[in-house]
Amino acid sequence: MRAVVVVPVLKQARARGSQSDTPIVAAPKRSNEARLEEATGLARAIDLDVVQGLIVSVNQPRPATLMGTGKIEEIKALLDERDAGLVIVDHPLTPVQQRNLEKELNAKVIDRTGLILEIFGRRASTKEGTLQVDLAHLNYQKGRLVRSWTHLERQRGGGGFMGGPGETQIEADRRLLQDRIVKLERELEQVVRTRQLHRAKRRKVPHPIVALVGYTNAGKSTLFNRITGAGVLAEDMLFATLDPTLRRMKLPHGRTVILSDTVGFISDLPTHLVAAFRATLEEVLEADLILHVRDMSDPDNAAQSHDVLRILADLGIDEKESSERIIEVWNKIDRLDPETHDALFERAKGRDNIMALSAITGEGLDPLMDEIAKRLSGVLTETSITIPADKLSLVSWVYGNSIVDGREDNEDGSVTLDVRMSEAQATEIERRLGNGPKREKEDWER
Repeated sequence: MRAVVVVPVLKQARARGSQSDTPIVAAPKRSNEARLEEATGLARAIDLDVVQGLIVSVNQPRPATLMGTGKIEEIKALLDERDAGLVIVDHPLTPVQQRNLEKELNAKVIDRTGLILEIFGRRASTKEGTLQVDLAHLNYQKGRLVRSWTHLERQRGGGGFMGGPGETQIEADRRLLQDRIVKLERELEQVVRTRQLHRAKRRKVPHPIVALVGYTNAGKSTLFNRITGAGVLAEDMLFATLDPTLRRMKLPHGRTVILSDTVGFISDLPTHLVAAFRATLEEVLEADLILHVRDMSDPDNAAQSHDVLRILADLGIDEKESSERIIEVWNKIDRLDPETHDALFERAKGRDNIMALSAITGEGLDPLMDEIAKRLSGVLTETSITIPADKLSLVSWVYGNSIVDGREDNEDGSVTLDVRMSEAQATEIERRLGNGPKREKEDWER
């Protein structure tokens, strides 16, 4: 379908209740050209043929149509000229604004929220992802049942001898919609319980979790594939990956960790999606370490970073906690000119919370892996462990969760290992050997 993308630029918001002309102190400002490029990329992500992009200044948003009549006439003429039947407005529209614009333009109108929902609907491949998208879409459609369909106002026959007014068709449709929403919420509650069980099992196996987060198309999936060797879809496309993926990986000293690739974030992420995908996004909350992947080749990466941190804060990861749990990964340095490339490396050098690399070429990947190992290991202590013959299954656990410097196979069948491990790991192996607090039988068998 041929489409025209419209980016409304609203006048700078003033502080509510303030008499001064001082604008609200906001996040790094995203350029209008970058907004248009992103909106066009979103449209192309669902195979739309974008024939024209338009930046429209809006001095005073209109409750009925958002934009003024002059701009609407300009867009209408552009639709006729380009033979386009779809208008994408990169701004949230109320149901009234959407309906009125469709009447004025004589074309289908989709706002930013509807476009993102459409992309997510196409990308969802698992049952959980489909449920989450369906729930978000139904909540979005609740206020948008009124269209040009006159039958929605017809009344059904009521009960009683004389009939009565009954309910209109639109009321019946809303009731059916609400019933569907309730059903999906119940199914998602089961998803939440299932995820909680999976997390509980993962906690019993002391493999730390490292989560990848970042703005959409920042290169998370490419980095995920580079580290783990997985075949996750990685394309130069917004929201190429939707469903989260978890894989095991080995750190430089042999320790096993779980790497999680999550859905990409975006500015003005619809609240319907944040609510529906909370079960998925909570995987980030459970992570021991978070890698915030940034596309340093994008001129608006500072604004994108702010959007990601704001969503993380909404999830419950505050600024103080983020400094301890988050490593910024400055990705796509292979796209930079040599001077900018070298300057970025100098800025990142000596800072433990920033690592510059290229997920495509692998440049800078080894220092990142070393930093992950350092962060997850904590303070290592050297110790010697003797594993009796009847518990040799624990040898593999020790190799997977510590640094083994030496090994001696004893005549009685036991094995003595010289290791470096954290205090938590030392406590865990003592428990497994029977020298610490006992737990359930299944823990011992595992």
